[in-house]
Amino acid sequence: MMGLSSGAGMHFTFRQLQIFEAVARLLSFSRASEELHLTQPAVSMQIKQLEDFVGMPLFEQMGKRIFLTHAGEELYQHARVIARQLKDAREALESLREGISGRLDIAIISTAKYFAPTLLSRFCVLYPAVQLKLSVSNRAGIVRQLHHNEVDLVIMGQPPQEMGVVMEPFARNAHIIVAPPTHPLAAEKTVEVADLAGEDFLLREKGSGTRQLLERFLLAHGVEIHPRMEMSSNETIKQATIAGMGIAFLSEHSVTLELETKRLKILPVVGLPIIRDWNLVHHRDKRLSPVARAFKAFLLEQAPHMLPVVGERGMIA
Repeated sequence: MMGLSSGAGMHFTFRQLQIFEAVARLLSFSRASEELHLTQPAVSMQIKQLEDFVGMPLFEQMGKRIFLTHAGEELYQHARVIARQLKDAREALESLREGISGRLDIAIISTAKYFAPTLLSRFCVLYPAVQLKLSVSNRAGIVRQLHHNEVDLVIMGQPPQEMGVVMEPFARNAHIIVAPPTHPLAAEKTVEVADLAGEDFLLREKGSGTRQLLERFLLAHGVEIHPRMEMSSNETIKQATIAGMGIAFLSEHSVTLELETKRLKILPVVGLPIIRDWNLVHHRDKRLSPVARAFKAFLLEQAPHMLPVVGERGMIA
């Protein structure tokens, strides 16, 4: 079996590195053995041989839990890169042999879950041989996945500025302020930004792109924000707003149903909606597989026709 060598006394195989990557990622010998379809003693033996080659322990056990040592952490960073490169190579070869097939790892910002399944469903109809893995996360989670090269493509609003990424806008993303229909401002034809002073806002967590957008908007108009409650879920914010606990600044895509059923109402605030783009994002150095390239082409071509037009209902002249 082909192995990796790094100087005298250190020689191990790709298979051992694959087993190590699974154990390190799952922090479990039993779960790694299930994923790799190996017995747990076989996994333990391969890890023991790898530690002998390295000359240092890669894991340490505390009670029933295992943790990576410093040497294990270092090796895991390289193992992840190699595992990903092997996956990309395998999928590229499969696509050449069988057409567009293989696995596509996509991460979406939590707000995008209101429309992304529609797009993904259509893509799967066109490419039935593709296996999709979808993860939903907040902005911090998305940025971490991009940084660690854990996903092929990301759907999000504002891409991170702190790392080199390629972004392709594919749809408009309108941000509005909503309130329950019984809110005093809901009956107004026009709401000045100054009228929001003192209002209780139901906010996403600090670091959220939506929250940052609201804070910049209010600051530009000299209005101080009054956080009534911080929540990490748009669904919780919507329910709290419907219950009359405050008002909220959200993507219109996330409240389409509530607006249609009149459980929420857009406040006609001057200067809103704020229109941004939904972007398809990947790391600048990412080598896209044929499957990822096919999805990118599909999204840029089809999304403008498949997604509802937003931003018109809340527009103030």
